[in-house]
Amino acid sequence: MVELKTDTSIDAMHEAGQVVARALTAVRKAADVGVSLLELDEVARDVLREAGATSPFLGYRPSFAPTPFPAVICASVNDAIVHGIPTRYRLRDGDLVSMDFGAELGGWVGDSAISFIVGTPRAADVRLVETAERALEAGIAAAVVGNRIGDIAHAIGSVCRAAGYGIPDGFGGHGIGRRMHEDPAVPNEGRPGRGMRLRHGMVLAIEPMVIGGGTDGFHARPDGWTLCTDDGSRAAHAEHTVAITNEGPRVLTAREAA
Repeated sequence: MVELKTDTSIDAMHEAGQVVARALTAVRKAADVGVSLLELDEVARDVLREAGATSPFLGYRPSFAPTPFPAVICASVNDAIVHGIPTRYRLRDGDLVSMDFGAELGGWVGDSAISFIVGTPRAADVRLVETAERALEAGIAAAVVGNRIGDIAHAIGSVCRAAGYGIPDGFGGHGIGRRMHEDPAVPNEGRPGRGMRLRHGMVLAIEPMVIGGGTDGFHARPDGWTLCTDDGSRAAHAEHTVAITNEGPRVLTAREAA
């Protein structure tokens, strides 16, 4: 069942979303050659503590997971698509990093992700990250009252496929509110005009994931969480929490320009 949020609730979700935005900004600023993923997790924990917020990631255990998630960020590097567990791995020049983060504040959840390159960028990686961001922008632009879930999915998928990239099947966005994952599912590929109609008060986490090698195959690492590309190519991930309103899409996790 999809819960329609009141305008007051959407404002409260914006507050949670801004904690997410601040954390991702801080993590991006701290990420440099030689910095470990665990150190970046601690940066994000500091932002949560300062805001009086908690993590919906820490201790989360969906049905597919062998263990509860042990961190507050998902840190996915190079061929890892999503759900990477932070480790002692120290970032290297040229690494492509995807960071996913959520915060719960006042009973409401925000969720967002960014991808970036550490140190010297490769042109192919820059294009991959830019495509994920453009796909997110296209999905958000389609998130208007009267459209359908399929319109968002089609907008995202069209950008990704036109660039020649793969899309991991079965993983995409979701409703969000009191819980991190709510109905409806928001696929990253689909047919326009299909699926649930969008209404004022729906809040969605829209999150394109792209595989640089152009194939869709992926597998889980032995940790049971980290999803990696089958072809070993790099991947990128972008996400915002977006409210559907009569005035147009409202991005609740928007970050301030650097």
